[in-house]
Amino acid sequence: MTSDNQGSFQHRHIGPDTAARDRMLRAIGLTSLGALIDQTIPPGIRSDRPLDLPEADSEHGYLRRLARIAGRNTTARSYIGMGYYDCVTPSVILRNVFENPGWYTPYTPYQAEIAQGRLESLLNFQTVVKDLTGMDIATASLLDEGTAAAEAMTMFHRLQSKKAPAGQPSVFLVSDRCFPQTIDVVRGRAEPLDIALEIGDPNGLTDERFDAAFGLLIQYPDDRGDVSDLRPLIDRAHAAGLLVAVASDLMALTLLVPPGEMGADAVIGNSQRFGVPLGYGGPHAAFFATREAFVRQAPGRIIGLSVDATGRQAYRMALQTREQHIRREKATSNICTAQALLANIAAMYAVFHGPRGLKSIAGRIHSTARVVDQALTSLGFRQTNRAYFDTLRIEGADTAAIRSVAAAAGINFRYAADGAIGISVDETTTAEDASDIVAAFTRAAPTAQTRTMSTTASPSSPQLPQALLRTTPFLTHPVFNSHHSETRMMRYIRSLERRDVGLDTSMIPLGSCTMKLNAASEMIPVTWPAFSRVHPFAPVEQAAGYHQVFTELEQALCQITGFAAVSLQPNSGAQ
Repeated sequence: MTSDNQGSFQHRHIGPDTAARDRMLRAIGLTSLGALIDQTIPPGIRSDRPLDLPEADSEHGYLRRLARIAGRNTTARSYIGMGYYDCVTPSVILRNVFENPGWYTPYTPYQAEIAQGRLESLLNFQTVVKDLTGMDIATASLLDEGTAAAEAMTMFHRLQSKKAPAGQPSVFLVSDRCFPQTIDVVRGRAEPLDIALEIGDPNGLTDERFDAAFGLLIQYPDDRGDVSDLRPLIDRAHAAGLLVAVASDLMALTLLVPPGEMGADAVIGNSQRFGVPLGYGGPHAAFFATREAFVRQAPGRIIGLSVDATGRQAYRMALQTREQHIRREKATSNICTAQALLANIAAMYAVFHGPRGLKSIAGRIHSTARVVDQALTSLGFRQTNRAYFDTLRIEGADTAAIRSVAAAAGINFRYAADGAIGISVDETTTAEDASDIVAAFTRAAPTAQTRTMSTTASPSSPQLPQALLRTTPFLTHPVFNSHHSETRMMRYIRSLERRDVGLDTSMIPLGSCTMKLNAASEMIPVTWPAFSRVHPFAPVEQAAGYHQVFTELEQALCQITGFAAVSLQPNSGAQ
């Protein structure tokens, strides 16, 4: 304890005061913290040099300084896509879950008996994923989409019946239309397992290459936004003995035939656009769904419902940390490999909107994309996706000119190496935004034929091939059809919260890697738009505030640890 100042950060956030500290020292027979350090830290590894770090801010000073840093970020309108989309976090969820210590301090439900509210919400998340993907079961969230794809690969590797010839690596096929960041994570996970990746167009592979592989990863809708019928490819893969994972989009699956109905063995993805802010890339909860036959190989935890002899119900973790510890080297995951709070936000988003609300949001997104498509096509540009949900691929444009005009207007598109321009609209894209998108292309191509056109998205039926239109119902359980007013939603959230133990009720005896360690002042900036609405693939100059935070943290950690450099990459203890 360095200060007894009642207003200091230490005094408010380090529990023991001076008197309590001294009582603990007497209990172990020591007179000072220095004496404790002398007995526990070998002199040879201790440094007595002062740390070259700035003076600590007060909480008020910290928030003022961070507000200035946040001002260095640019919250442009980003239509980059790549698995990340701006969205609306309903205020009732923002206030009562995201910013509520009754939800964010318990975080990971280590103990089912004091986490019944969060477990019900995570069961809701599993139901959302299972219904929308068309699979038998789903787990209660994973770290991110790339990790979920890697988990599908490793699960297939454990399940494979096709063994690679002696001395040769196992082969996993990956479509080059998967998101590039997902391919990078899968590549990193494959290397130590001696799995050889073959990345390319799976439709162009010979039967010989299919015969040599144990699994396949494809994206639907794909990296370019194109939507195609996966059934022929999945059938061909199954005929060759491969297991197939499909990376997909929960919002798109409210309109599209789910991969499970096309024969997928696992469906993975990201639940970010269900009310979770962009946050310059995360954290966001991934989802993982698979066949019932693979349940004991599925990564993460699965929430189930038990009934006792008197008929009383209780939620439990069907695959949980105890079972994973018993398995040891055969464990499929660590219980920390999940973003529980973000999964709960996504689940609440689905509860609040219900199946009709989700389908309406998806329909509006798709209609907006169609309006922009029609407007740009009428100006002479080519839109090359045969079918799409929310993403257009525009060719025939002067990329440099459009980039310049769009940047001046505060708009980010995706610029491909081959000159094509990607435009991914989302829940927040308005008719005015659509007009600004079209205007950027018009101003960059002054010779294009200009017309007066409506950019108001109509709620008409999706313009997709009949074979790709979803016909099966989803989210039919009463919980998704009962809480659509703010008052009812608030009461539902609070009813679950009252069944949990968090720092708002008592100490938490288990776990150290959760957000309960963060002070309220540290949590407040998380939802500031200057931090929460920055797209992870926005131009780096638009994230100057973020990079200042990264740089200062790296420098402080290097100073404290003595290392030459520090990586900020891992965002989970399980990783």
